[in-house]
Amino acid sequence: MGSVNVSIDYGAYRMGYGDVDDENGQVVVKDSTLQGGIVSVYYLGTLVGCLLGGWIGEKIGRIKVMAIGSIWGVIGASLQTSARLVNGIGTGMLNVIVPVWATETASHTSRGQFVAIEFTLNIFGVVVAYWLGFGCSFLDDGYSPFVWRFPIAFQIIPLIFLFAIVWFFPESPRWLVKVGREAEARYILGRLRGEDDYGLAEAEFQDIRNVAELEKKSGKLNSYFHMLWDAMPKRLGGGTSGNLHIGRRVQLVIWLQILQEWIGIAGVTIYANDIFSQAGYSVFKSRWIAGINDIFYMFSTLIAVFTLDRLGRRVSLFWGNIVMGIAMFLSGGFSRLAQNNPNDESKRAAYGAAGAAFTFVFTAGFGATWLTIPWLYPAEIFPLQVRAKGNAWGVVGWSIGNGWTTLLLPTMFKNISEKTFYVFGACNFISIPIVWAFYPESNQRTLEEMDLLFAADSVWNWDAEKTFARLKAENPDLVQAAQRHQSVVDGLEGGGGVKKGGHRGMSLVPGGEKMVVESEDAHGSGDGGM
Repeated sequence: MGSVNVSIDYGAYRMGYGDVDDENGQVVVKDSTLQGGIVSVYYLGTLVGCLLGGWIGEKIGRIKVMAIGSIWGVIGASLQTSARLVNGIGTGMLNVIVPVWATETASHTSRGQFVAIEFTLNIFGVVVAYWLGFGCSFLDDGYSPFVWRFPIAFQIIPLIFLFAIVWFFPESPRWLVKVGREAEARYILGRLRGEDDYGLAEAEFQDIRNVAELEKKSGKLNSYFHMLWDAMPKRLGGGTSGNLHIGRRVQLVIWLQILQEWIGIAGVTIYANDIFSQAGYSVFKSRWIAGINDIFYMFSTLIAVFTLDRLGRRVSLFWGNIVMGIAMFLSGGFSRLAQNNPNDESKRAAYGAAGAAFTFVFTAGFGATWLTIPWLYPAEIFPLQVRAKGNAWGVVGWSIGNGWTTLLLPTMFKNISEKTFYVFGACNFISIPIVWAFYPESNQRTLEEMDLLFAADSVWNWDAEKTFARLKAENPDLVQAAQRHQSVVDGLEGGGGVKKGGHRGMSLVPGGEKMVVESEDAHGSGDGGM
């Protein structure tokens, strides 16, 4: 929306948050609150859409929600000016379901790479959209409504293409198991893993089937309200998910997405023209530099393709915060120096170039780390029964973070100018201890192992890792539920160990009815049993 927000017809005549400066042909914002509110209403739509998409995705599957989201996006783009909210709903649906589908179909050893490739293509779309808007800005000296209408309408083309091809995508084998379509799930999983890994695919299928069977017991606690309220103390009605600690996971993904926006990317992408203008560049030069920055952004995402599954989620977040934090402080400092030397063209140009360069560094650091992980992490850590809804909570955080920042940023840039960069830089360094203390590593762990990772009653990461390591050591075949049909969190009292052996029933919730899951082969039936 960066190119749309600065178009004359849109900003000055349609939305009325600015006046036209005839000397340089740009929109001069006079009502920054209105500008931020118009931009942020889109994220209200994504918030509604993600909750709707997560709820539908648990019922009708991942593929159909992608189709619905694409059609909804087409309708929103067609309505154009009146449809930021409508268009946001379609985006919210796609945002919540695509990462879930990706993580549920990818192998646990390459989930990060798989999702990172998706984001490379995602930012390619951002690049195309920006340069379309830039090119259109020359029509009728920027006064034509076509300048902003065409970039918005252009998204209809890829949305229709997505709707046409999504029916050829395999449905998530995990969702198929959840709804009882096990033969289809086994077939798709075998095709995804390949003939050489058929034995591993079958073992994975058995783990998925049995963990899904055990998780069904907590189905009555799977509403959005129960998931959110679960983080509250038991005396207030929380803790209903027992040792699954769903509420803790919800809080983690919401705040991870909010942090993603407050480390600076919302400002850099949406208000890039303002940022480069503050560095001392002309309107025209600021716009094409912002476009070049987007291209740089796209290529930086390729770093994540090769590092997320090697370094892990936590280390990637750490080094990203360090690079981006330093870049934001330096970008703000050089921007101030450029503004302090308006009459010395050589110094102004040099400081402006330095400020712009560190904005590029920030964008590269974000694309390599924080762009992908806050979308990947929520799709990894939730149980199968609530995975789409769990990821929806992550998109809620993203919508809140984006809406919040886009509403405030025009006012911040107006009142504190380059000091806005210092706020972003501080948020980067604040994020490091937060991630270190509260976010367990999900890399190289299967989706079925995530219940173990969050089995500890403590909120601290080091306790989660200790509990996970101990339970794995005590039960080396823990996730091979096909052989024992026990829960990975069975018998955990205050973070205790897993009960070994025996045929005792289990429950996923404290005080719940004990449930014994018998082997299908014991009855000589069941499609897909080993």
